[in-house]
Amino acid sequence: MAKKLFIMLVCLVATCAALAEDGPQATFKESSHDFGNIQEAKGPVSYTFEFTNTGDKPLIIVDAVASCGCTKPEYSGKPIKPGKKGKIKVTYSPYGRPGAFRKTIKVKTNAAEKRATLTITGVVIPKTK
Repeated sequence: MAKKLFIMLVCLVATCAALAEDGPQATFKESSHDFGNIQEAKGPVSYTFEFTNTGDKPLIIVDAVASCGCTKPEYSGKPIKPGKKGKIKVTYSPYGRPGAFRKTIKVKTNAAEKRATLTITGVVIPKTK
């Protein structure tokens, strides 16, 4: 009896693990970008983070929120089919922000792992008078 119970338990755990893998999954090519030195006088800079839906159901970016008003994420609200790629463009405005910066973008999806964090860094060189 104990052997049958053990086998049933193993099967249940295996089934739960398999079900947990179902659904959409955002796999980012990279989760951080360093702009290096940027000139305040040249204005905003942008970088596009690419990801692939490595799951088996359509992936939806529900929201993307930056840690500061100086950083603006842009994305399509359209579902990304399994195997297809999507993008999140992040624009940073250096005006009035000399020195080093590190900003995060929290990305919320409909995947089992619902949140991802993207990071941008760099150093703003102030404009000269």
